Amino acid sequence: MRHHVAIRPLLGIGMVLLLAVPGARAQDWPMFGGNVQSASANPRTAGITAANVKRLRLRRVKLDGIVDASAIYLRGAVIDGARRNAIFVTTSYGRTIALDADDGDVLWKYTPASYGDLAGTHQFTNSTPVADPDEKFIYAASPDGYIQKLAVSNGRLVWRTPVTELPQREKMDSPLKFFQGHVIAVTAGYIGDRPPYQGHVAILDGRSGKLLHVWNTLCSNRAGLIRPESCRQSRSAIWGRAGAVIDPDGGHIFIATGNGRWNGSTDWGDALVELNSTATKMLGNYTPTNTAELDYDDLDLGSTSPVLLGSGLIAQGGKDGKIRLLSEREIAGDTAHKGHELQIVATPGGTDLFSQPAVWRYRRATWMFVSDNDGTAAWRLRNGRLHREWINDTGGTSPFEADGLLFVYAPRGGLNVYAATSGKRIARLPCGPGHWNSPIVVDRMIILPEGNANSRATIGVLDIWSLTGR
Repeated sequence: MRHHVAIRPLLGIGMVLLLAVPGARAQDWPMFGGNVQSASANPRTAGITAANVKRLRLRRVKLDGIVDASAIYLRGAVIDGARRNAIFVTTSYGRTIALDADDGDVLWKYTPASYGDLAGTHQFTNSTPVADPDEKFIYAASPDGYIQKLAVSNGRLVWRTPVTELPQREKMDSPLKFFQGHVIAVTAGYIGDRPPYQGHVAILDGRSGKLLHVWNTLCSNRAGLIRPESCRQSRSAIWGRAGAVIDPDGGHIFIATGNGRWNGSTDWGDALVELNSTATKMLGNYTPTNTAELDYDDLDLGSTSPVLLGSGLIAQGGKDGKIRLLSEREIAGDTAHKGHELQIVATPGGTDLFSQPAVWRYRRATWMFVSDNDGTAAWRLRNGRLHREWINDTGGTSPFEADGLLFVYAPRGGLNVYAATSGKRIARLPCGPGHWNSPIVVDRMIILPEGNANSRATIGVLDIWSLTGR
């Protein structure tokens, strides 16, 4: 793993465009991708259009750390006794910061005790926090291997729970999710794949912080947190940009793993796995027929998270430049499933896929937008197959759809804005370089962190573009 407007849901996995979470207000964006599927398509009017995007005003906010991830947003959150439009981010060394979206001021800051020991080291996080539906608490990861629950009102720590026995090897890499009272976290590994570590899924009780269940991608016959050195196998990290994605119908959890041993029984490297909502039972699995080759050649299947397209269809990319269309029905059960893809298409640039595709329901059709380092493309799902609608040679991080526009951040700098259905570029907004950062577009704003956590810097920038008269 070398890193270099509400719409009625469809039946089946993915229910493509739900509100961000049940009960969330129209302009909230409470988790990566906006909902537990990580669709990254805003189902409400964000207020930024082709006619006004070039009139956006940019505010660059200095941060005490790099946010090599995405932000979340709560409109009218109660902070210090007043209602604020608030942005929440977690920096690479675990600071979680609440900012006023209207003026960029810091409202509160939580710094874990481990910060002083870790700042400037290789041990960092690329995680995005998550808010619970009542907007009273957010949950954030820190590179010391802990999840913490923080009060939205003032950043007060409610609880801290470790989800790894070896945080120096098992990385808090992906966004957290919150579903039906549970926090869902996954673990990965650091650059260089230094053993021992195993990817695993951790389920925590949101109220108490109790660690309820753990599913290990290696030695999966062993429940609970394990000392990584106690399992004979190592790696099989969960490091896709969306982390775990969840079917809101039944709470099924979908993850994809990176390089590691696959034996179809206890070791699930380079695989897609479907678990029940408590991560106590495998419901489905898939690995390509060349899984050993993927492992040997460092072509992690899990360089990107699963994509829930609805109607029982799943897309799964990888570092081999391929996107596989799968049927949930065909991969069902806990017996091993190799191959049986419905379709395989190339990534836009034919190269590693590190970003999370966006899924958009438009005029009764499902669209999927994908960016890799060398291109961006759109597919439309018709008759159970992906049909490419447009493609360009401009790469980017995880795309975001809002109001029929597609927003794609280029890691070398610049935020490209396209017409979602045609791919015509509408604007290019200037900004600095980054890594895995991706925008959110909500409430007449675009919010985008800059910077690369691999630089080990302890200062960063948050860009906020807004329309005047918000």
